[in-house]
Amino acid sequence: MRCPNCASLDTQVKDSRPTEDSSVIRRRRVCLSCNFRFTTFERVQLRELLVIKRNGRRVPFDRDKLVRSVQIALRKRPVEPERIDQAVSKIVRELESQGESEISSEAIGETVMDALRGLDDVAYVRFASVYRNFEDVDAFVKELHRLK
Repeated sequence: MRCPNCASLDTQVKDSRPTEDSSVIRRRRVCLSCNFRFTTFERVQLRELLVIKRNGRRVPFDRDKLVRSVQIALRKRPVEPERIDQAVSKIVRELESQGESEISSEAIGETVMDALRGLDDVAYVRFASVYRNFEDVDAFVKELHRLK
């Protein structure tokens, strides 16, 4: 693992432990060149996914982009970070277990909305408003009625 401080490849693992749900291994590392300490996380990846965008372009699936999108929807909402991590891991596992190496951005969006609906209704409506490109207040109202 490359040191984020000095870019040396000479690092050593000092401590490893699984996260609460055992889906990720947390490793504390130290750089043997500059003694900088940092943490890495290791998770299982079942397959490489390609996302088929609405315009037909194919791009590699980016878990970090998914995390950012979910965090934006949940900004200033009373949801614990652990529940957010669990929801993102569940979304990724669901996408990877579909058996396809290519998945549409629409399928990802629907999966995210299902997960957000279980976490927080406000976050669900926030995400849906961007994902479904709400044009006016009527679109919000229709989505709220569908939510109830």
